Amino acid sequence: MTGATGAPLGVALLKALREMPEVETHLVMSKWAKTTIELETPYSAREVAALADFSHSPADQAAVISSGSFRTDGMIVIPCSMKTLAGIRAGYAEGLVGRAADVVLKEGRKLVLVPREMPLSTIHLENMLALSRMGVAMVPPMPAYYNHPKTIEDVTDHVVTRVLDQFGLEYHKARRWSGLRAVENVSQENE
Repeated sequence: MTGATGAPLGVALLKALREMPEVETHLVMSKWAKTTIELETPYSAREVAALADFSHSPADQAAVISSGSFRTDGMIVIPCSMKTLAGIRAGYAEGLVGRAADVVLKEGRKLVLVPREMPLSTIHLENMLALSRMGVAMVPPMPAYYNHPKTIEDVTDHVVTRVLDQFGLEYHKARRWSGLRAVENVSQENE
């Protein structure tokens, strides 16, 4: 987790992954992620860290996830600040988030970034395009309206579902697109 707004997304992802005992989670929270967590959620950074199987200091370049010999299925940066995204693109591995992302890229593993910024500058877009061409999945947290979200939690669950889709992990808290007729039926039910 990095310091971009969107800390509830990271918390929701960790909660979803706790429901999947086959998934081992390693959490790194940047300094600003910790601040953002306390601004945007009812949780402390310590409580969020407890949601992960393992939590690492952002300065710990010797953590297991800093080595390609430590096997993982991939990495998710949620939320992902534009500073972190730019660093990943440039291979600037200062701090554990950047180093772990660099390792995932060099090992050919799945890297998913959930970039949080609005509006996007040309620099942001070029960085995202370059990373996409490297095989990085960009999953911006854009709400879907076809599923008629009623709460922020509905929007968050949709984003978490789409992130987990990148790893083939099933999560059933969001309504998926099931065709236009299904949407029309839901719309009529809500009238």
